[in-house]
Amino acid sequence: MKAREVKRAKLVAKYAAKRAQLKSEGDYEGLQALPKNASPVRLHNRCSMTGRPKGYLRQFGISRIQFREMASKGLIPGIKKASW
Repeated sequence: MKAREVKRAKLVAKYAAKRAQLKSEGDYEGLQALPKNASPVRLHNRCSMTGRPKGYLRQFGISRIQFREMASKGLIPGIKKASW
């Protein structure tokens, strides 16, 4: 799944300029001719370590589970577990 997301991201980057041009011209038939995966809507954020699609923290680029493990081990600078 991670490889598929990387492939989609490359396609989105490849067709970004052409997509913007077609949109500005209002050429919706031309947009339909582009590959489905060239649409940025089809991208989904995934954990960079595990590939988990849910519970993704944008600021760190990892899932909540990996974040908690790394924070507990002290691997994320400036983050520590709260206790009171």
